[in-house]
Amino acid sequence: MKIAFLGGGNMASALIGGLIARGFDASAIHVIEVNAQARERLAARCPVSVSATPDAATRACDTLVLAVKPQDMRAALSSLGSDIGGMLVVSIAAGLRLEDLSRWAGGHRRLVRCMPNTPALIGKGIAGLYALPEVSTQERARAEQVLAAVGEVVWVDAEALLDPVTAVSGSGPAYVFWFIEQLAAAGAHLGLEPRTALRLALATVRGAAELAAQSGESPAVLRERVTSKGGTTEAALKVLAEERVGERLERAIEAASRRGAELGEALGAD
Repeated sequence: MKIAFLGGGNMASALIGGLIARGFDASAIHVIEVNAQARERLAARCPVSVSATPDAATRACDTLVLAVKPQDMRAALSSLGSDIGGMLVVSIAAGLRLEDLSRWAGGHRRLVRCMPNTPALIGKGIAGLYALPEVSTQERARAEQVLAAVGEVVWVDAEALLDPVTAVSGSGPAYVFWFIEQLAAAGAHLGLEPRTALRLALATVRGAAELAAQSGESPAVLRERVTSKGGTTEAALKVLAEERVGERLERAIEAASRRGAELGEALGAD
């Protein structure tokens, strides 16, 4: 596999670094980046080839990762013209639907759309993927190899399901950061030194997530094991239930999913 990245921002850099760390040949990676400073940073960090515009190195690739901002995608694709040719095209641009990308790419159909999240920047991400029917099994595996370089990968059966993927995992880190903020603030309100409260909150969230990932038990079972009848955890969970926090979180995630669909419509409008 030879990979061209259209755009060399944070997520592209994370994918490139992850691929190289897993043994992928850096000489088989080419990056097209219009910003000169970004090109210099990439070249200094990774032994990959870079260019300001599509060139012979681009045309030699069999896989193209679209990593520019959604609002810049149409112009970026037009700069490629017929260079896409027989490439597998993998988009990590949030919100852009495959039918719109296909239209902007002259009817190209070997397209995979991905929704990664920011923990990919430290190799702990997860991405939801959807492929058009024209994408072969081998090409799906190729797309998975790229995204798996920075974390886990899940496939969905319909492109519309990428909106809830965005709501749960794409936006999800922000919910977790917010929860850490609130947990630490509550500890400080109760008298803990703020730095101590934040340290407790961070370690608790990290440890609980690792325990949930490794234990093999459901989160519900793990929660029940911590919740002694008449104890402190039960008192806290009772307040959360009375305030219907679970229902409100569900409403929030539904709102994020709806907004994802709306943005897809807006970004693809002619």
